[in-house]
Amino acid sequence: YAGESVAIQRCQVHKRRNVLDHLTDEQKPDVSKKLNAAYAMEDYGDAKEALNRLHRELMDLNPSAARSLGEGMEETLTVHRLHLPMQLRRTMASTKQQDYYEILGLAREAATDEIRKAYRRLARKYHPDLNPNDKVAEDKFKKVQEAYDVLSDAKKKQMYDQYGFYSDNPGFQNAAGGGAPGKPGQPPNTNFNGFDFSDFMTGAAGGAAPGDAAGSNGRFQDIFSQMFGRKQGQQAQVQKGTDLEYALSIDFWQAIKGTQVPININRQETCGVCNGTGGSGGNSIVCPECNGGGQVTQMAGAMRFSLTCPRCDGAGRLKNSCPACHGDGRVLRSEQVEVRIPSGAQSGSRLRVGGKGNAGTGGAAAGDLYITVRVEDHEFFSRNGDDIEITIPVRVDEAYLGAKIEVPTIDGRAILKIPHGTRNLQKFRLREKGVFSQRKSARGDQIVTVSIEPPAVQDERTKEIMRELSKLHADDPRADIWSKV
Repeated sequence: YAGESVAIQRCQVHKRRNVLDHLTDEQKPDVSKKLNAAYAMEDYGDAKEALNRLHRELMDLNPSAARSLGEGMEETLTVHRLHLPMQLRRTMASTKQQDYYEILGLAREAATDEIRKAYRRLARKYHPDLNPNDKVAEDKFKKVQEAYDVLSDAKKKQMYDQYGFYSDNPGFQNAAGGGAPGKPGQPPNTNFNGFDFSDFMTGAAGGAAPGDAAGSNGRFQDIFSQMFGRKQGQQAQVQKGTDLEYALSIDFWQAIKGTQVPININRQETCGVCNGTGGSGGNSIVCPECNGGGQVTQMAGAMRFSLTCPRCDGAGRLKNSCPACHGDGRVLRSEQVEVRIPSGAQSGSRLRVGGKGNAGTGGAAAGDLYITVRVEDHEFFSRNGDDIEITIPVRVDEAYLGAKIEVPTIDGRAILKIPHGTRNLQKFRLREKGVFSQRKSARGDQIVTVSIEPPAVQDERTKEIMRELSKLHADDPRADIWSKV
């Protein structure tokens, strides 16, 4: 069942994708929901009727999508005619295939630079440190990270574009490599000889009686994760180390002037005892279980499976594990890293420290360390891009008669000329008094907002002056408002 179910699921994934590609964003959710409901039905006749009903709806809504649904519709219903166990069928129906391009907001022909820019933009937007206690943002950040991990790697991207999903399991890669691509809208030919079904077969042979609910769950629960998930303890391959993400909070002035900040990180380093090999030295021997081949064959009825050798984990030879790293080739260490914050950094800025991620396996290069910056607020300065904004109080006489006043800037004091008749909340611009932009090689401006402060009337002389002022300017400032009510 396992091989057939994967082929059918791929067929359904391709069918969903081809149909939805013809629809608008408003039409996609409803049609996708109806497709999933049809594939989840137990009865073949009910499923076929549901698809035919959807096909008739699409003929009026979008003929191109209707034609795509009608082509090869029978193949997507093969699961019902195979009479697969319901637990497996429900697992297939509930397995969500995520569209990595849609997650990053990209078209399928997006270039590598576009993928990288989209990832950085979304990673800054949804980073957990910038969205504390926001479960939705955290889930979106994980999806964005997963999508970028696949689409940023040329080999993974090629396999995802061809099959609709990707797995790190070497067996999946062997199986995918053995098949030829199919026609558009059809699943590619598939060779399942390389899949590792050891967990699945172990569950099947675990002694549960047919019809036993516990045994059924043991055989079919998360079957696809068992087939495609990488087994713990599998032989490490030559692979670049993973990147690390850290958040760093700095104050306003550190962001404006630039600084160098030490941070402590935990990263995986190459084991110094075994130099990354994972072995403790000495001679290794040929594995007697697989005779050095790394794989063993197991029969299940008329089906034959090639399984990773459980004794040597596919290496073909047995060796003693390093006592320091327990065979992984890497150990977790704490390290202090000096991070240089350039002048003009702002919240959401993402800095890269090369080679300070986790160490690679098999002698591969280490990943990188990425720092997401969060700038703390200032008491009265605020920032808008490269401009600095500030609100300054002025007296009534200064606003009415005009004056020259001192205002604070990030460089110190500056003189601002207030013209006579200045209104409340009027804005003035001080050229090149903002933040220096290394990208533009120029400084922004400082925007000063004037707030007119009325005097505290506590003596008779001031009250008399105000009464005289009211006689000189007896116009009602609200008259225009009443005329428009």
